[in-house]
Amino acid sequence: MRPEMIYQTAQDWLNAEQKRVLLFAMSGLGKTHVSTMLRTGGDWYHYSIDYRIGTRYMGEHIVDSCKQAAMQVPVLRDLLRSDSIYIGSNITFNNLAPLSTYLGKPGDADKGGLSFDEYQRRQDQHKQAEIAALLDTSHFIDRAQKVYGYSNFICDSGGSICEVVDPTDPNDPVLTALSESVLMVWIEGSDAHTDELIRRFDAAPKPMCYQPEFLINAWTSYLQETGLAETQVDPDAFVRWTYAKALAHRQPRYKAMADNWGIRVSADQVAGISDAKGFNTLIASALPS
Repeated sequence: MRPEMIYQTAQDWLNAEQKRVLLFAMSGLGKTHVSTMLRTGGDWYHYSIDYRIGTRYMGEHIVDSCKQAAMQVPVLRDLLRSDSIYIGSNITFNNLAPLSTYLGKPGDADKGGLSFDEYQRRQDQHKQAEIAALLDTSHFIDRAQKVYGYSNFICDSGGSICEVVDPTDPNDPVLTALSESVLMVWIEGSDAHTDELIRRFDAAPKPMCYQPEFLINAWTSYLQETGLAETQVDPDAFVRWTYAKALAHRQPRYKAMADNWGIRVSADQVAGISDAKGFNTLIASALPS
């Protein structure tokens, strides 16, 4: 049975004194753009899942990794061991490079790659961190209102949200908790958007998070197809090869999240809004009248 959404109709949404939503979609389809637009408008609190992961739940892992690298340099090692220098992570909403760099890519160490075992370990760390950050949503709704006086709240989720939940399970603990606090909104891309995302990724491949079973199958298939040993894999070549497959893997999971737990709007519609009024109208148009 589909859980009840916190706003059942368009009028419920428009009349609500507190508007609370979570946006989910592949990275690059407008989640952070809309969230930033609403935040800068002054009336919305912006909760970034990736920022929370990188600062609260993965921050120590990220900094320790940087320290391990610095310890290989004698002058830096001595300074670190005497507490003479400080190494920190400067993650922002718009710069998540420390987190993505830590996640890394598997393959040839001479090309910056990680062993597959280490890569899997970091993937699991991210999965646990993402679940924890998602479950923090209700806490930040309360915090936004009590501390900062924001009634309206937008959760900017990571593209891998669909990898850490089971959208077909009506008792999924993460989706159950979220649906009680926010309206789940899928930004659905078209085939043209998919082609553009693939083009962008091919030009600048970035680390991603994958469902464990998908990752193992992709890695095994890549090694068999190329005939390479794990230590010979070009990290960028592997993630490029995997990206389109990851998009295809995620699409039905996003769809099930929207069908079973929320609503959908198109990426083109999202691209056409420029303020909170336009956003509110768009959300209302996706709800029953």
